[in-house]
Amino acid sequence: MKKKIFALVAFFVVGTVLPAAADSITVRFSFNMPTMNSDFWKIDFANMSYNRTDFQDAAFGVDYEIFLTRELSLMFSFDTFTKSKAGTYKNYVGYHLDNGDFAFPSSFQGDYTPSHLLRYTITPLQASIKITPLGRRGKVIPYFGGGIGLYIYSLRLIGDLIDFSNPYVYSEAGYPDINVFPISSVDAMEGTGLGRVAFGYQVFGGLQIPIYHRLTLDGEVKYSSATSKMNNFAGFEPLDLGNLQLALGITYWF
Repeated sequence: MKKKIFALVAFFVVGTVLPAAADSITVRFSFNMPTMNSDFWKIDFANMSYNRTDFQDAAFGVDYEIFLTRELSLMFSFDTFTKSKAGTYKNYVGYHLDNGDFAFPSSFQGDYTPSHLLRYTITPLQASIKITPLGRRGKVIPYFGGGIGLYIYSLRLIGDLIDFSNPYVYSEAGYPDINVFPISSVDAMEGTGLGRVAFGYQVFGGLQIPIYHRLTLDGEVKYSSATSKMNNFAGFEPLDLGNLQLALGITYWF
């Protein structure tokens, strides 16, 4: 509860206080590549027809920068990223049996193909120290920095779920016994309402190129790292919320 209250305050600050205090504002178009290295992601990708690259996509973000010295500034960043992907289970088909639905090897014909949809949403609120070692008046302005972040996220799985931890021996006269697995219908979500909150860090570097009075064209690479313990998806290690971001932006200096 305390984390959610803190997140609401952070949204308020980003939306109202920071624009008035900023010395520059950047609007970014970014390509996001979530790292997805924890076991939940790995297990799902191993069994489904989609993979990690299917969750890479573009998004928009905003940076507010407050100048402290010629080389040093505070930067506050806001992004939001959502990606949904539907897929089918690899190498399995579903059968409706008297005692429930079960997943059989795909060498069987099957009554249907088990499938589900995975929806991932994350909104990082990041505060960073930005360093411009050559100052801000060159024809090319390199910079780098890093800081801490508040990551608000949700994860939702809708559809069929095969329980590989609970095999069932299927027997039929004239055929060898095989292991099959129960299939259940699920609609499970991690992060209802505002979403779950996690803390992490980020590092970044880039270049700004002046293109007009008070305007620069920016290119940036940012790596963000965060993990969060899951409550509704039990039995998994903390969820990896990391991301590698490639961004192009336009900065206006007040």
